[in-house]
Amino acid sequence: MRFNDGFWLLKSGVKPYYGLQVVQGLEDGDGYNLQVSTKPIRHRGDTLAGPVLSVRVHSPTEGVIGVKIEHFKHIEPKPDIALFPDDPPVPSVSLSKAENTWTVATGDLTAEIAQNPYTITFKSPARTLTAAGYKHQAIYDVPYKWTLRSASNSSCLATDVSSNPQPGVPLETVRYIHSELNISPGELIYGLGEQFGAFVKNGQSVSTWNQDGGTSSDQAYKCVPFYITNRNYGVFVNHPGEVEFEVGSEKVSRVGASVVGESLEYFIIYGPTPLEILERYTRITGRPALLPSWTYGLWLSTSFLTSYDEKTVSGFLEGMKTRNCPVRVFHLDCFWMKQYEWCSFTFDPDNFPDPKAYLSEIKQKYGVKICVWINPYISQLSPIFQEAVKGGYLIKRKDGTPWQWDLWQPGLGVVDITNPAARKWYEAKLDALLDLGVDTFKTDFGERIPHANVVFHDGSDPYRVHNTYSVLYNEMVFRLLEHRFGKGEAVVFARSATAVPQHWGGDCESTFEAMAETLRGGLSLTASGFAYSSHDIGGFEGHPPPEVYHRWVAYGLFLSHSRLHGSMSYRVPWQYGEAAATYMAKFLDAKHRLMPYLYQLSIEGHSKGHPMQRAMFLEFPADRTTHTLDRQYMLGPSLLVAPVFVPAGEESEYYLPAGRWTSFFHPSRTYTGPAWVREVVPIDELPVWVRQGSVLCLGPGGIGRPDYKFASGVEVQVYELDEGQVRVEVPVGKGAECAGTVEAALQGGQVVVRVTSGKVGLASLSYFASGQVRKLEIGEGQTEATLQL
Repeated sequence: MRFNDGFWLLKSGVKPYYGLQVVQGLEDGDGYNLQVSTKPIRHRGDTLAGPVLSVRVHSPTEGVIGVKIEHFKHIEPKPDIALFPDDPPVPSVSLSKAENTWTVATGDLTAEIAQNPYTITFKSPARTLTAAGYKHQAIYDVPYKWTLRSASNSSCLATDVSSNPQPGVPLETVRYIHSELNISPGELIYGLGEQFGAFVKNGQSVSTWNQDGGTSSDQAYKCVPFYITNRNYGVFVNHPGEVEFEVGSEKVSRVGASVVGESLEYFIIYGPTPLEILERYTRITGRPALLPSWTYGLWLSTSFLTSYDEKTVSGFLEGMKTRNCPVRVFHLDCFWMKQYEWCSFTFDPDNFPDPKAYLSEIKQKYGVKICVWINPYISQLSPIFQEAVKGGYLIKRKDGTPWQWDLWQPGLGVVDITNPAARKWYEAKLDALLDLGVDTFKTDFGERIPHANVVFHDGSDPYRVHNTYSVLYNEMVFRLLEHRFGKGEAVVFARSATAVPQHWGGDCESTFEAMAETLRGGLSLTASGFAYSSHDIGGFEGHPPPEVYHRWVAYGLFLSHSRLHGSMSYRVPWQYGEAAATYMAKFLDAKHRLMPYLYQLSIEGHSKGHPMQRAMFLEFPADRTTHTLDRQYMLGPSLLVAPVFVPAGEESEYYLPAGRWTSFFHPSRTYTGPAWVREVVPIDELPVWVRQGSVLCLGPGGIGRPDYKFASGVEVQVYELDEGQVRVEVPVGKGAECAGTVEAALQGGQVVVRVTSGKVGLASLSYFASGQVRKLEIGEGQTEATLQL
């Protein structure tokens, strides 16, 4: 929200009440409760009128300081964001008071509160991180006309006559609560969820309000009120509704965060490295689930508006199998149900007369898991619509009738996820599909949740439910799958999300530009506490030219999850020339071989909140060149991936940080960084570089699936070690269990690899240095091998 006309003037009619002076500070547990006046207090008479802000500055866990600003205090609205849902806080705080200051210290983070003028300065041992300076905290009374551009007010949910037929007379004035933090010279801001625009957020206005706007707009499916900086801290605004961020936009040297209401809370999260910041942040908001290893294989979709009867599906699976592109998950999109009936949760009998028998057949013949598309919307023409109405399972208008509109499906209603009976009803529909042989769900939509003039079953604030709905919806389906198949065996392919992690980028065009949009969205998402990222390989809208398809397949297979999906055209490789299948087979086999490495990354994502796909600055914060890179990424700490976004014959350009880098696919190629690489990349190639000092444990070539015994037949690849030892864990591939630890050491001209714990079946040792490869076969049962250099 922008309150100012320029820097000096307020917009016409805007009335501010700035926090100016601390009039009382009391120690309370892990922090201080402050009373902050909004006018100078010179004598007792000055205390008799005007707002007083209640500000709590405290530390809930080590390295984190929270600031909660309240005006009118009353019953906490719901829903809220559950804090510390997976791992408990780590209390560590010391408090001190001087004559005119209060100090809260936790780990290496300190907040210094000055009395008059009232300010809060956040410091690390090395420097001042940021500060809430003079007049940086305030409540504003704003004429309604200035709020019309907010995401919630300008949304089709508020302006469409079907969605909001009786908008009523708006309030003349809207109360906002606002806080600003300083942006230092050279400081860059990242994150705020899956944002598809510029990766660096400086200069942008971003509202955390989930919307269904594709990847080519400033709207986002997954809005997260968290940003991370290149200055050793992140900021989490603990509010589930619309938070309006002005990132160096209204005031170019500040980040402003505003919410409608009487309370705003944020947390400053310190870390010596970006990954440590994310670890502390995800401790607060929750860490991603550990997904089954089969989910890392190739997902193939029917696409959206195409024909997909039993003959088509079987033809696709057979074609992929014979071309060495084995599909691990087959996805049936919307038209597995009859048109106009979404959702009915019933297979269209014209295309699937006996779905249970058919699903059993293709699962047995092709070794696939089955995913079907669902959403939380119920069409008026669905055979279960009246069932939902009579049961009171849909979101209601204030007059008690179901909220309905015609966008997407005729007269659709939305399941009221806050109603336990509605959840039970919805879960029963999904349970019946699991009985037929379905293994997982693509939980689509969940962004266009009405907020204007509606009521929810449990009395929740509709403005706060709007974003939170995505979490409740996806969690409901995930828990159902977990209950059915066991912990570690559930996955949802989700599009909408907020501060609690799920994944999948939305509808993108089939162009190089849209391919870059998905990468920027993925990098922003994984800088916001999400471990996994995915998107529609080849693009959703339109039919990609073969070269776009080839490049996108290579890129998409070097992410955590890889799905071929389109709208009006198929994404099977032979639609783009038979060579496409050859290229795909190469990259898919590489991903299968990398599964011991990738699955270990997923364990670290689950336990620490570290993302698998990482913006370059997350791994190389000391290298300022990496701070703006958004067309390449690290896949874990060891692999640098540089997708190609240019037409044939044009040079690609990417950056290699300091150290020796070895090409994963062509190890005779090496570079010494820091260096910019400019090259014409052949159509069947993808630049993937291995970082010096890496030890990769690979599975056998041609294994044909992502889920296998990761600790059997292991090829240990060692890349230019310095003197010393590197240890890597080899996962079992089910749950977080470790099969064993492999240690590689360079000692006096020889490389020694040994299994130091557990059971790992070593097959070979390869050492890569200066463009040379030396390989040693290891006999069965050996737990140690030495390669003489």
